[in-house]
Amino acid sequence: MRDRGSAVLIKDKRVVLIKRVREESTYYVFPGGGIEPGETPEQAAEREAYEELGVEILAKECLAIVQHNGTQFFFLAELLSGDIGVGIGEEFTDPERNRGTYEPLWVAFEQLPWLDVKPREVAEKVHALYG
Repeated sequence: MRDRGSAVLIKDKRVVLIKRVREESTYYVFPGGGIEPGETPEQAAEREAYEELGVEILAKECLAIVQHNGTQFFFLAELLSGDIGVGIGEEFTDPERNRGTYEPLWVAFEQLPWLDVKPREVAEKVHALYG
């Protein structure tokens, strides 16, 4: 189990998700990852957004805390600079990783109920608050 920090980036009634295709399964996740030693959950969300999306963000309000294989923190975040989709993390640069595909994209709020977003409760909260 590992605690995680994740970013919820919202703009123009859309949210950034990462489309995962893995072992014949397609699902969506919020950008984020494991908290490294010495990091706060906010710092992990900011670092992971840079690695997975290629953008600099500022993690702000904690939108949700979910218990699943550790504690997962989801922060509303402000996009400071960069363009979504130019991540430099190992999921994009290590061809031997063999963990499926990662595709960062903007998703319209009205699509959230119809997509397999993990964790579901965070997608539902985003849709309820902003959709």
